[in-house]
Amino acid sequence: MADKSEAERGEDPKVAISPSIPSGNDTVWADVSPLLRLACNDLRSDELISGENFNLFAAMSALEIMDPKMDSGIVSTYYSVDEAIDSGAAPIPLNFDRTVDIQRIIDIMDHLLACEATWHKGGSLAQTVFSCIYLLRPERTSSHALLHSFCRVIRTTCSAVVSVVSDARTNEEEDLFTMAYGLPLKADGDDKCLSMLHAVEETISRQLKACKAPLSKRKVLEDVEPLQTNLDLEEGFCKAVLCRLRFRKHFYHVLTCMRRPQGKGLELAKKHIISCLSELDSMLKSAEFLRQHCACGTLEDGAEDKTTASGCQPIGFDSTLNSRSAAPTPPRSIKLLSWTKAVHYFQKLLHDLDTICSYSLDPVFEGALRFVVDFQKFQPDLVARAYIQLLLVQEGKLYGREPMFAVICRAALLPEGAKNHDVQKNETVGQLGQLLISLLRVLCTNTAWQRRKLGKILQDWRIIYVQLELAFRKEFGDITSTSTDQDLCLKICKHILIWVEEQTYWIALRFLVLGFELELYSTSEYCMVYWYIYVILIKLAEKTHLKMMLSNDSSRRKSKKKRDSVKDVGKDYQIPPAVLLLQCYIYVAEGLMMMLASLRNENKIFLCLGPFNSEQERFIQHFELLQKACLPDHASYFLFRETTAHARFSTLPEYNCFKDAQRIAKELRGNFANDPDRMAELRRIEQVAEHNCIALNLLCRLGTLEPSLKISFEFIHHPHFAVAAVKRS
Repeated sequence: MADKSEAERGEDPKVAISPSIPSGNDTVWADVSPLLRLACNDLRSDELISGENFNLFAAMSALEIMDPKMDSGIVSTYYSVDEAIDSGAAPIPLNFDRTVDIQRIIDIMDHLLACEATWHKGGSLAQTVFSCIYLLRPERTSSHALLHSFCRVIRTTCSAVVSVVSDARTNEEEDLFTMAYGLPLKADGDDKCLSMLHAVEETISRQLKACKAPLSKRKVLEDVEPLQTNLDLEEGFCKAVLCRLRFRKHFYHVLTCMRRPQGKGLELAKKHIISCLSELDSMLKSAEFLRQHCACGTLEDGAEDKTTASGCQPIGFDSTLNSRSAAPTPPRSIKLLSWTKAVHYFQKLLHDLDTICSYSLDPVFEGALRFVVDFQKFQPDLVARAYIQLLLVQEGKLYGREPMFAVICRAALLPEGAKNHDVQKNETVGQLGQLLISLLRVLCTNTAWQRRKLGKILQDWRIIYVQLELAFRKEFGDITSTSTDQDLCLKICKHILIWVEEQTYWIALRFLVLGFELELYSTSEYCMVYWYIYVILIKLAEKTHLKMMLSNDSSRRKSKKKRDSVKDVGKDYQIPPAVLLLQCYIYVAEGLMMMLASLRNENKIFLCLGPFNSEQERFIQHFELLQKACLPDHASYFLFRETTAHARFSTLPEYNCFKDAQRIAKELRGNFANDPDRMAELRRIEQVAEHNCIALNLLCRLGTLEPSLKISFEFIHHPHFAVAAVKRS
């Protein structure tokens, strides 16, 4: 490098021959300054110049030095924890004025809550919770009972959360979450954190009681040392400290109770959750008092973004402190959640955990699936999803109680005695049990991760079906026999195979509908999506119906004599409500598919047009994983085109799918009267069918859309089935 650049000398920057670069006879040097100026003037923010030797991938892989998001180690207040302590960044006591001291401790408590919530939301432990210098040197706080006990329970809580997420292996979504960076996550004596916290709580509780008795104030001051010197503020500060201590205590109990095997601690966890929520409400109420008497004086603008209830900046924190000592610290700056948002985060987390604790531990596999799917509608964060996974799968069993083969037998509607059959010793049956565990774990991940994983395990489910069929044939002979005297072995094999097919199509349906929640489909692609949902639902209803028919046949054989079996065949067979509900979905999906196809064919709208990929390419992009698994057989883009090519509004009124969906939904009300979730789903389906029926009648009457009419599809009644809206612009 030259001693001085041309820019420093006041000259235009030019490319010059450097002494360190050998110059050959063929070397040509040119001034590129005009080109760079033109590029700077033309380029907008986030745009990139691409060259033959520097493409987008290279740009994404480059390290931008001096950018704090790309080079976290460049900005650091202190080189080490010891330097920070020597500089007075974390004093003990926090202030010689005891009123200021207690206010600063409350600020530390609040800031740690904001740090903890930010960590739960994906931040680095090193840059959030362990940016607290007091946590990094546990021995220094031993002389300050309140701060010492609080720091201990924070460390223990973080350790418990890391353990839960690690055991559930949900940290794949946020691989930074469980990284401890060599920080003192566990310190000697932390296992006694609750007893220490309880002792401090008892002391402050006595002082609070004393504050409320005016005649005994003088006596109390002699017996119990107040938190601070201003007796008029003593009650407010006692309440503010107590609710924070009690929240930490009850929250730690929640975490530990929910880890008890087989869900034995859920009832006790619910009681602690109620206490946690009560203490959080008290913390919110204390904010006004703390703002009025904050140690930093007047509040600054934007106090709602502050990480403490008082609005003051806490002492004893430095987010850059671990950048040098912990090399894996992510190269990015982290914006902490505000204290108010942190409180709201913990309120939501506790409500999610309460939902888990309220679950009845239904031994029926379909019940567990429904619970997980319904739970995901609350958009739970990582910690809650880790807990539900650990509840569902413990030691390779459902809830740690039900062996997977017993779960499969019950789900396949086999008799109770089947769960003890020797067929469970078959290696392929064991693999099916592991596949079931994998499915439950996948359903507990976040929506995007879940969809990718579901698409990938579809092939595993198709393969296991083939392997089971081959294994059963080899071991038990012809499993397709329908003779009335078939033994229990053949019955088990047959039921399991049908159930595996049913489960495979359920996974495929879940994969498709998650695309709506992730907003992966454009309106022009709805037609092909609903076509695929339609064909998958048909197969799912078919397998579900077949499973139930086989179960009913087995029951009738046991309960009826041989001479009565002919009479039974002649009786009208009623379709099970679960199958009718699937039929309801089939009608809605078919109606939407044909409505969209008619709009494409007659009005030339919602067509898949674009310069980058054709409709067939989009079809492959969305459904490639289904196609690889052959779900269903012979489903292809050409079959989709053939099915929708002749759709016209003139023929749709003859077979109005939406009316059929409405009719079935109304008929099913009596069957699901005791199931509020199913009743709510029926109401949603009815609304979708009713509104689409009106829109379809209007479109059929109009024929060709007028230029002033605009049609759109909105998800206002159901997350997966759209409603057509025809409006005049």
